Amino acid sequence: MAISHRGLRHAAPENSIPAFTAAIEAGAEAIELDVHGSADGILFVHHDANPAPLENGEPGPLAFADLTSAEISVMRLAGGVAIPTLDEVVEAVDGRAGIFIEVKAAQIEEATARCLKRHIGRIDELAVHSFDHRIVRRLAGLLPSVRTGILQVSYLVDSCAAMRLAGASDLWQQVDFIDAALVSGVHACSGRVVAWTANTEAQWERLEALNVDAICTDHVDAYARWAAERPDIHKTLTRTTVP
Repeated sequence: MAISHRGLRHAAPENSIPAFTAAIEAGAEAIELDVHGSADGILFVHHDANPAPLENGEPGPLAFADLTSAEISVMRLAGGVAIPTLDEVVEAVDGRAGIFIEVKAAQIEEATARCLKRHIGRIDELAVHSFDHRIVRRLAGLLPSVRTGILQVSYLVDSCAAMRLAGASDLWQQVDFIDAALVSGVHACSGRVVAWTANTEAQWERLEALNVDAICTDHVDAYARWAAERPDIHKTLTRTTVP
């Protein structure tokens, strides 16, 4: 599965609707994005805790959690691009690709669940993940129908145990910590391995040989071209569902 990391960033500001649209047009089967919550409980798609870089090149002085949705909605990224809400992104993608949502901030689990419930008809296209496995566990309890994943940048002795404790079915594993034993172990406990962030053909070759389930990359256009030349790669994602 070809997952675009924050959208096609050389085409538009990362985590923006133009970047996601460009990624899908370039061959992304899913997009990966980050969310923070405003002071009034609206989820905005952005990587950092503060809105940055803004159109003037400066970081926002306040964090998303300290700003209302009305204040955030008038801010602009480079090129006058708006910071989108998660609702707006789901509507803009409109079933053309899966959406993997990284929850970046603590204490926005209920706001995340409320947002996803507003799009319950597309729940099979949506998934959530986080470095904070407690967030994943809370979301799995709040919305059992949503697919969940845990992020790791280390090699655990028992990744399946970590997934089980968090109620997760996806393991987002940093690319340097993936080997055959990890992949086979996660598959044995009915999980999936998503490799992040893999940006070179050498990495793609190695990960294909290891039978990972998905590759999250900054260069989804190049990855899609590379994969198209390799008919042996089995694609598991349709345009209307996250498998």
